[in-house]
Amino acid sequence: MGLNCGIVGLPNVGKSTLFSALTSAPAEAANYPFCTIDPNVGIVSVPDSRLDKIVELIPPAKVVPAVVEFVDIAGLVAGASKGEGLGNRFLSHIREVGVIVHIVRCFEDPDVVHVSGDIDPQRDIDTINTELALADLETVEKRLEKNQKVLRTGKTEAAKQAAAQEPLLRKLYDALQEGRPARAVGLTDDQLQLLHDLHLITLKPQIYVCNVDEDGIVSANEHVSKVTEIAAQEEAEVLSICGKLESEIADLESDEEKAEFLESAGLKESGMNRLIHAGYSLLGLRTFFTAGPDEDRAWTFHAGDTAPQAAGVIHTDFERGFIKAEVYHCSDLFEYGSEQKLRVAGKLRIEGKEYKVQDGDVIHFKFNV
Repeated sequence: MGLNCGIVGLPNVGKSTLFSALTSAPAEAANYPFCTIDPNVGIVSVPDSRLDKIVELIPPAKVVPAVVEFVDIAGLVAGASKGEGLGNRFLSHIREVGVIVHIVRCFEDPDVVHVSGDIDPQRDIDTINTELALADLETVEKRLEKNQKVLRTGKTEAAKQAAAQEPLLRKLYDALQEGRPARAVGLTDDQLQLLHDLHLITLKPQIYVCNVDEDGIVSANEHVSKVTEIAAQEEAEVLSICGKLESEIADLESDEEKAEFLESAGLKESGMNRLIHAGYSLLGLRTFFTAGPDEDRAWTFHAGDTAPQAAGVIHTDFERGFIKAEVYHCSDLFEYGSEQKLRVAGKLRIEGKEYKVQDGDVIHFKFNV
């Protein structure tokens, strides 16, 4: 389990530049549309100062942070859902991610060609969102047609499922025809589970990232203000990131140099960190730790998971044979300085199957299979 983000947007909005900066991995970038043909995939370590402190107090042979996967998907254009540009070939990649990171160009630069000739965030956002909605509409139409055939077969399990899906599909069809995303329909968790295998793009949470110049980081320009207004209407997250600045940060070798650079730019943390934190928040993801002489490791789990479910993140055998969990919070380790001292202080607890794991817990699982 982990955070998986698909980076989308029109050609030449800075997606590949931001991808390279975020992942410190080179992605093909050029001043013309569709220079990214196959989706680039980058794995990024999740920055977590708590893991750094745990390593100081419980030195291991190996350190394994949590990770985020970024997928840089080729620039979409009007008509992509019908095969224009690179078409459905790349819409299929979006279906596989957990969060859509929608890059919107919010900087002026005559040397960087815009696919539509000028900067207009409203138009650009509408273009991408419309194509995603049309792609989902096609998916819903196909399922409705398939379900009609299944319903005629009688009282089979497949027919029962088709009957349960029918009213939900109709709601989605109406919304998507109007250009509204599937997430605006307000389906319950049980209803979403019924439709899970559709992998609708517009059901995924979306973060708008305004790609700005260096001045835009300090104060919002008119383009950023427009994106913020649109995001508020959709109840979506919005961040401003300067691709050029992030590229310069990525080129620095040490954490100290990066910290100094951020301070000189008036920033507390990089755009990458803010984007990762926003993605974690959107998906309700949290982190627990395991620590020992062999390995200190951060694990990603969903808020509300019980101890056996969290154990299953490590291995299914841990969940299947769960006996108990020895738990303390990392803040207690930081206060007392060692596991031995926090044990003496009574800060280590034995928890059972009903315990809901908390963000920052350090856990030793006991299991038997």
